[in-house]
Amino acid sequence: MKPTEPTLPLFDEEPARPLADRLRPTRLEDVVGQDHLLAPDAPLGRMVTQQHLGSVILWGPPGVGKTTIARLLAEGSNLTFESVSATFSGVADLRKVFTAARNRRHVGQGTLLFVDEIHRFNRAQQDSFLPYVEDGTIVLIGATTENPSFELNGALLSRTQVLVLTRLDEAALSTLLNRAEQLTRHRLPLDHDARRALIAMADGDGRYLLNMAEQLQALTDVATPLDTTALAHHIQQRAPLYDKAQDSHYNLISALHKSMRGSDPDAALYWLARMLDGGEDPLYVARRLVRFASEDIGMADPHAVGQTLAAWDVYERLGSPEGELAIAQAVVYLATAPKSIAVYRGFDAAHQAARRTGSLMPPAHILNAPTRLMKDLGYGKDYQYDPDTTDGFSGADYFPAGMDRETYYQPTHNGHEIEIAERLRDWAASRARRQRG
Repeated sequence: MKPTEPTLPLFDEEPARPLADRLRPTRLEDVVGQDHLLAPDAPLGRMVTQQHLGSVILWGPPGVGKTTIARLLAEGSNLTFESVSATFSGVADLRKVFTAARNRRHVGQGTLLFVDEIHRFNRAQQDSFLPYVEDGTIVLIGATTENPSFELNGALLSRTQVLVLTRLDEAALSTLLNRAEQLTRHRLPLDHDARRALIAMADGDGRYLLNMAEQLQALTDVATPLDTTALAHHIQQRAPLYDKAQDSHYNLISALHKSMRGSDPDAALYWLARMLDGGEDPLYVARRLVRFASEDIGMADPHAVGQTLAAWDVYERLGSPEGELAIAQAVVYLATAPKSIAVYRGFDAAHQAARRTGSLMPPAHILNAPTRLMKDLGYGKDYQYDPDTTDGFSGADYFPAGMDRETYYQPTHNGHEIEIAERLRDWAASRARRQRG
């Protein structure tokens, strides 16, 4: 659905109202950036066309149209619109809404209940919606900026459809600016580069963009269009969306891990910068780098763990911002290092074998014998001290008696593991010869 020209008044009738509110779309066709949901063949578009609206959870970042879409869905489906905010409402408020909705239903009028920030309701409060959603007393439209999988209970999720709204792209934000200028009949005092910079500063949030545009239109001392430097002087850069305890936290650390695993130092540095600019604790990143060094690099580069521990230590000594450079150096080291998960897989296989074999005793020849009884039982008998052998390798069997030898660690052909693989092959051949001889 391409945004058509919105239905705007011929002149700005209520200039005292915030610009974002005055520009709120009055038709679904006017909503920008969410065609994947609102087009005629998209989920919400089909619901409106068929006049059969189901309960949904709208999941997306701030300023992308969740509240507006809910209002327009109510109008397009001939439902009474009720709205509550989970931040300010409790069970008593919900009961009033449910009672009013039930009374409307008796006279043939449906109700759409929009719940802003629905993730802030606790489990019991979320459960209170269930019977009214099930029997059709209300059509529930919940809005959340947090991952519903983590924040909403399973019973509510099973009765709703989760629809993902995306951050507004440059084209959608540019459309909003054009509409603002059309409504106010006042062009923003920006040159071309500054206009693009303003859109970038909004970071996908349409409401934030319009609020900034309103500030700029209020300037009275602008003789020539502002450039990017002058724009920065008048408008504060928005902090990136990042919540250290919520979904973006896990998304960005995952992006950092995948970039390093994919040997892309540039992408890895970008995600590191995003996390640090968003307020992430650098020590959290340092801990994750140590884990990555062990899990994804392992013996392909045994120095990787030391590099990450050194970066951790440097940051603890210097703090921010100087210590962050050491973390960045570790990120580049890990991204450019050879990769191997052979140790990770080998350890996992060993765990499975340990659980499968239970409490098998170690072979007697590798057990210490501090008492006569233990010597009489064969502890330590025929033990070969490897450093005293000719080539430093005895070829003895160290698995439990009665258990066949198994291979868990299988080195790759990457980095240092090339040499390790060759050494293991030589030892395996020597072990086989000694066992035959």
